[in-house]
Amino acid sequence: MAWFLGLGIAGVVLLALSLVFDGVLEGLFDGVDALDALGDGLLSLPVIAGFVSMLGFSGAIVMGTTGLGAAGATAIGVPAGVATGWLTYRLSRGLMSDRSGAAPRDDDLVGASGAVVTAIPADGYGEVLVHLAGQPVKLAARSAVPVARGAEVWVEQALSPTSVSVRLVER
Repeated sequence: MAWFLGLGIAGVVLLALSLVFDGVLEGLFDGVDALDALGDGLLSLPVIAGFVSMLGFSGAIVMGTTGLGAAGATAIGVPAGVATGWLTYRLSRGLMSDRSGAAPRDDDLVGASGAVVTAIPADGYGEVLVHLAGQPVKLAARSAVPVARGAEVWVEQALSPTSVSVRLVER
């Protein structure tokens, strides 16, 4: 049973190392082409750590609670480790391909409302505060007509990543 507990603890330590060093340990195996043939991330350190720790801990539980020997504990621990490794692989692939948090682009500013924080002259730049993706963003702003401080404006066009063209909201 001590061997299985040792495997379980070694798997947890390996997982902690893979989280702390974040890819440094995986860089050691970059040149091994056989690992790439098995699939991207199929033999990553978190997957291996999940397999080893589940094999160890489930084997120790089986040996401690049943009369099965090391062979029986291994026969139960290996499928449990494979299932844990597969779930770890699927979870890491899902997290890596998540695109829901895409960064806002300049075009996302068009149509946003805001307030003038520095008056906008007819022939120059002022500043506006708009809300983009729920965050306040202060931008340089141009307008065809002069706009006073505190006026409500709408973004007509993104001129650059830090400047916009606005128009006054008339109510």
